[in-house]
Amino acid sequence: MVFSSVIFIFYFLPFFLLGYYVSGWRAGALLTGSAVFYVWGEGAYVFLLLGLIGLNYAGSRWLASIPDKRRRLAILAVLVIADFSVLGFFKYSEFLAHNLNLILPGARLPEVRQRLPLGISFFTFQLVSYAVDVHRGAVKVERDLTRFAAYVLMFPHLIAGPIVRYADIRDEMHADRRKTAHLGLGVQYFIVGLCQKVLVANIVAPLADHAFAADLARLDATTAWLGVWAYTLQIYFDFCGYSNMAIGLAFLLGFTFPKNFDYPYIAQSITEFWRRWHMSLSSWFRDYVYIPLGGNRRGLAQTVRNLLIVFFLTGLWHGAAWRFIVWGLYHGAFLMLERFGLGRLLERSPRPLRHLYAVLVVMVGWVFFRADSLPQALAYLGQMAQPGRFLAPDAALSVLLNAQTIAALVAGSLLAAPLLPAVMQRLSAPRAELRRPDLPGRLETRSVHALPIPLLAAGFVLSIALLVGSTLNPFLYFRF
Repeated sequence: MVFSSVIFIFYFLPFFLLGYYVSGWRAGALLTGSAVFYVWGEGAYVFLLLGLIGLNYAGSRWLASIPDKRRRLAILAVLVIADFSVLGFFKYSEFLAHNLNLILPGARLPEVRQRLPLGISFFTFQLVSYAVDVHRGAVKVERDLTRFAAYVLMFPHLIAGPIVRYADIRDEMHADRRKTAHLGLGVQYFIVGLCQKVLVANIVAPLADHAFAADLARLDATTAWLGVWAYTLQIYFDFCGYSNMAIGLAFLLGFTFPKNFDYPYIAQSITEFWRRWHMSLSSWFRDYVYIPLGGNRRGLAQTVRNLLIVFFLTGLWHGAAWRFIVWGLYHGAFLMLERFGLGRLLERSPRPLRHLYAVLVVMVGWVFFRADSLPQALAYLGQMAQPGRFLAPDAALSVLLNAQTIAALVAGSLLAAPLLPAVMQRLSAPRAELRRPDLPGRLETRSVHALPIPLLAAGFVLSIALLVGSTLNPFLYFRF
């Protein structure tokens, strides 16, 4: 069950919200509804998740009760190793066995393909962040098992993020959520995210699929660049759309989730891109990997090492394949270049040139991300680099590149920039102020324009019409 489905929007969500607000036991209602949501898609894997919840709940309470630093560190190590071992077994065991069999003569490790539990990369990182924050004293240990389980299983962020730390919502977990002030804003966020997913990502997806499935020997540069353009928009509006729907659902439940995207395609460097793209993941690696390794405080060699480790892990987090690792290291390489000279050159360059540089680097990187294998990615890039192969579109591409697809490509390209907020600002539209005085410095103050109700209604109706009349595409980040 995905957010952009008729069964979720018209059946699960209304019945869940009714029970949530009628029930006097809010944490219990949230836990029950979230368990139903997860079981709907994963079945028996819910017991794996419940086991990890029980382990981290008990282990963190034990950790918080012990004053001895060494024993606390030992308990933390056990929790972190246990969490990552489960992630490693399901996500990376086949990849590791395959590569060891290639490099070790006579190795016969079984290459068993494991079915990946839904959302395992996200809830693993949330469990690890909770245990580390308890160890650091950054958050009080949660003694109510129901509340802790509801935090981990909370269906808005469980499947594909954003990565929500317990420190972000602990006070709201203990507050009376009947007094929520952002119900209307929650509906707006959900509808905007739904439109991003259905009206842009779903429409341009067939064009990207066609280009990356084409015979590379016959692939012309026109189709290759169109495919990358389509995928660049698809992955942004797909993932940003999901994040906005999750943030909207959180508002409906009385929670404030962290912002996950901030118009990353307007970045003028790769450093800026990573401040705007998947912000909850970037901040997780910064706080739990990069800074503990020493950040940039220990000289040039250590900084380079730390950046490479972080972006190697960033790539590996997205998938157990060399193409993801290359994608991560590719971005890490540009961050190092910008840190050690390219950044100063960019600062002296015209703004359009800086933007063009960032967009082209990101688009080339998406080829590694989208291709089925590293050799295919390299071959695809080779076809993109042949200016003499700008040929007339093939018959299939002519059909796919219809008025609807062209409209989605143009609209997506425009709306990937803060065009709509600028228009609303000119119209002096009312704004909702989102403040978190209970967590100073953790979540920035946000000002969100209230969109016109007719615009939201039209977008919602059109999205539902397309959902009913077409095959539903799952969210891309469900695979990660």
